[in-house]
Amino acid sequence: MRSNRKKWRRSDFELQSMVLMGIVFVLFFCYVPMIGLLLAFKDGNAVLNITNVVFYGEWVGFSNFEIFLKDKNFLDVIVNTLGLNGLQLLVNFPAPILFALLLNEIKQSKIKRSIQTVLYLPYFLSWVIFGGIILSLLRYDGGVLNELLLAVGVIDQPVNYIAQPSYYWLIIILSSFLKNVGWGMVIYLAAIAGIDGCLYEAAELDGANRWQKMRYVTLPCMAQTITLFLILNISNLLDNGTEQILVFQNTLNLSRSEVIDTYILKYGINRMMYSLATAIGLFKSVISVILLVSSNALSKKLTGRGIF
Repeated sequence: MRSNRKKWRRSDFELQSMVLMGIVFVLFFCYVPMIGLLLAFKDGNAVLNITNVVFYGEWVGFSNFEIFLKDKNFLDVIVNTLGLNGLQLLVNFPAPILFALLLNEIKQSKIKRSIQTVLYLPYFLSWVIFGGIILSLLRYDGGVLNELLLAVGVIDQPVNYIAQPSYYWLIIILSSFLKNVGWGMVIYLAAIAGIDGCLYEAAELDGANRWQKMRYVTLPCMAQTITLFLILNISNLLDNGTEQILVFQNTLNLSRSEVIDTYILKYGINRMMYSLATAIGLFKSVISVILLVSSNALSKKLTGRGIF
């Protein structure tokens, strides 16, 4: 009886070697460092030899988690983290989808490319540069926004937007929208470009107008991409990053600008409380995994689509 096993060629070994290098890279840089998670359950605060603590340090159980959970700032940090990410999910997640749908309807290629360039250019600027531009526009003395509002009579005197906590979330959401909407739009435009043109022709033969083709052809074909990014965004509800937050943060708006990531940086890293920082990071990771699995299961139940 002839064997159905394929005979390996030299090209197969070359491909497998390339895959093996990728596996080794992931193992070495992603999984091996997870040994450091032991630091969350040991007393490694204010020590210099972290490696020694990881392997030989004294176990302290969940005391590092208790320090964070019992901190007087814990509630504010959680509210700021979830509030900012929740609002950005509601506002900034659907925005690139809408822009991609509208931009796809523009037939003049020059106008379309010009709008694309203007919208995604801010994405390639660092938060230090882009944030500096926003700060200059919001300046109390001579800022463009204050001067404009004074000129039209909306306000009687300049407003120090950066110093007032009530404006902080709005500044973060709008600046994030301006910086990231273009890049998100490019991703969804790529998804639209992969749609079979025959579907539009069939819809047109059935009498569908442009809005109906967008609703019944474009959006359903984009559904898999939208679902993927929605699940990933939900799983990152505790992840704000530090670049954008620190650019606009100061002591006056701290009550609305302190999030988990900046808390880790200030209390965990700057004060050498490494075990505390590791514990908070592990806390974030566990919650993120729960959100990922839950949102994926809910998506598969409701729409039949998911990441895994």
